[in-house]
Amino acid sequence: MDVFEYIREKERSIRVRLGRLDFKNTSDSHLRQLSYFISHSLNNTLNNSWVSRIHLILDPAGGRDLQAVKNTKVLDFYHDWQAHIGRELFVGPWMTIDQSRIDRFADVTGDRQWIHTDPERARNESPFGGTIAHGFLILSLLPDLTDTVNPQRPPYPEARMVINCGLNQVRFPHPVKTGSRIRARTSLQSLTPSKRSVEMVNQIKVEVEGSGRIVCVADSVLKLYF
Repeated sequence: MDVFEYIREKERSIRVRLGRLDFKNTSDSHLRQLSYFISHSLNNTLNNSWVSRIHLILDPAGGRDLQAVKNTKVLDFYHDWQAHIGRELFVGPWMTIDQSRIDRFADVTGDRQWIHTDPERARNESPFGGTIAHGFLILSLLPDLTDTVNPQRPPYPEARMVINCGLNQVRFPHPVKTGSRIRARTSLQSLTPSKRSVEMVNQIKVEVEGSGRIVCVADSVLKLYF
C-alpha cells in the first residue's frame, strides 16, 4: 500500500468512527465543531495537489509494476520521456480563424447560431462586436495546431501507432473573435506504461495573438503502441 492509499484508508476509517457518533444531536457545540474540523481537514488534504505529487514520486508508473513490462521499446520510450514531464514540448505556428473557416464548420456541424455566422447581426447585437468561432471548432483544430497529424513529421516516430483516446477535461475561458490568430502550446502531464503501449497525457493551451488570453485548455490523452 502506497502513501496515497494509506491516507485514503485512514480517511475511510475515521469517517466510519465519526459516523458512529451522533454529533448532530449533542448539545456540546465543541464536539460538533471538532467533527466539522476533522471532516473539512480530510477533504482539503485529499484534494491537495501535493498528495497526488507524493503518489507520482513514489510510483511514477501510475501504480504499474515496470518489471512486468517486457517490451523494450515501451520501456525505452517511457524512460526517455520521463524527464519531459511538466515541461513545454511544443509551440505551434499562428493560424488565422477567418469567417470562411467558421462558416464551413457551421455547415458540417449544423451549428449556425448567429453569433458565429451572421457578421452584421453580431456587429449590432453581440457583446464581442462581431462573430466568434465555435468552441468546438478550436477544439477540432488541436491536431493541426499541435502538428501531430503531419505524416512527414510524426511527433512520436518510435511508436508504430498512435490512438486518440479523448480528453480528460476541456475549457473555453475566452471567445475567439473572427480574424484572430491562434496557436497552441503543449506540455507533457503524465506517462503510464503498459505491456504494449504508453498512455500519454498532454495539456494543450490555445492562445490568441496580441492579447495573451488563453481561449482553450484541454488535457489530451494519447495511447502510443510499440
